[in-house]
Amino acid sequence: MSLTLTTPYAERPASALAPREKETLRHIAAGRTYMQTARHMGLSKHTVDAYLRRIRAKLNINSTAELTRLAISLGL
Repeated sequence: MSLTLTTPYAERPASALAPREKETLRHIAAGRTYMQTARHMGLSKHTVDAYLRRIRAKLNINSTAELTRLAISLGL
């Protein structure tokens, strides 16, 4: 049986995220809701959700706590 090890998100390149994804991550990590983030960025709540789903998929993140740790590690 072989195990596939994934690289922790802190070791993955920050360049994997688009600028708007980083901005969205910063707002969510600051404790803002999807709606507050959307209003601040001039987006729909659904677009914020899409950005966060892409971040989770790109970096294999499953929880908001992990998103927050990522934001901190990126200095957001």
